[in-house]
Amino acid sequence: MPVTEHQGSSSSPSTFSFGRSLLSLRRDHVAMPSGEEADLEAFQRHFAASLGELLPGEVEGGGGGGGGGGGGEEILSVAWIRRLLEAFILCQEEFRVFVAQARRRGALPAAGEKLVVEFHERAVKALDVCNAARDGVDQVRRWERLADIAASVLLAPGEIHEGQLRRARKALSDLSVLLVDDTAASGSGGVASFLASHRNRSFGRARASPSRASFAGATSATSSSHFRSLSWSVSRAWSASRQLQAIGAGLAAPRAHEAGLAAPVYAMGCVLHLVAWALVAAVPCPDRSTALQAHHLPAAPARAAFPWAPPLLTLQERLAEEGKRKDRRNSCGLLKEIHVLEKSTQKLTDAIDAAPIPLFGDREADVREAAAELAAVCAAMRDGLEPLERQVREVFHRIVRSRVEGLDSSMHNAD
Repeated sequence: MPVTEHQGSSSSPSTFSFGRSLLSLRRDHVAMPSGEEADLEAFQRHFAASLGELLPGEVEGGGGGGGGGGGGEEILSVAWIRRLLEAFILCQEEFRVFVAQARRRGALPAAGEKLVVEFHERAVKALDVCNAARDGVDQVRRWERLADIAASVLLAPGEIHEGQLRRARKALSDLSVLLVDDTAASGSGGVASFLASHRNRSFGRARASPSRASFAGATSATSSSHFRSLSWSVSRAWSASRQLQAIGAGLAAPRAHEAGLAAPVYAMGCVLHLVAWALVAAVPCPDRSTALQAHHLPAAPARAAFPWAPPLLTLQERLAEEGKRKDRRNSCGLLKEIHVLEKSTQKLTDAIDAAPIPLFGDREADVREAAAELAAVCAAMRDGLEPLERQVREVFHRIVRSRVEGLDSSMHNAD
């Protein structure tokens, strides 16, 4: 995915007043060279603008940082998650350029190189989150296929016959089993209960669990296991909660005497942690519900400390609010499209259950209306999930490439 050049021109005038706040604290060190100072200001302005553009449309500026141009997408929708990943890629590219320019000027001492290495090591910890998120997106795609089967059967031309109703009920029953199992697996039961119902790819399909038999019977459970043949690519002991803690470990705002790369490295650590938290929250992940607790969000800087702090804090607050919503708390993911799919699936199930056989009049109209609504939801998910998965993969590869470049630079400097 191509990375555009600096997109920070939309930052608000108040951004500039914050931009020098960190520089004014550097009393204990020699002033930075003018080139480095200008690069730092530009980096922080662009960073603030990238985060500000992610703010929901109704938020006015997030306390004065970066403007509030949320683009109209609802927070934690597929479109918003894609824009969040795009913002991370842009910020990472800005950071790479900032470091490269410092190296060319010879303004990157051993302490600065150490900070860069520490960030790359922190970023590598996010690779497992990318893998789990990719698998979660693939899980949601399988839900969409089952829902689309049910909707398509009932939208076929001609009258709706008993056979069509049976096939739609079967698909909805299989889907309900998957949703129930994944809600339980990513909830309080943690990794142990999750692994009990999932097996490694190399061991084939998962066996029917007791929850399946109790919910939809042995026949439904056997069929639904077909859609669970793809298991998680992360290790058996992996936990989203522990991984987020590892990514955020030691992430603290730079002290007054820390100049140079301290502020950019801290900014990248904050946005990396925010992106990882959002991915875990959005889609099914092992131990996801524990990870949604507010204390797993990145350590928050003071609003006036950096130009990008106000939009970052506003985003954190909104994500924490979404994680606490009652209508989303027991969902398989906070992604808006998952919530809509669950609601539309239940609506069609209720319409079928209330319909007599054969269907006639208003009952048939109700079933067709619910099926059309579910079909529209499925179409929207198909359009969004594949690009989202590609973007998660892009973030994964960008992190790997940046780490390799960092290792190459360290070896070159050592020579």
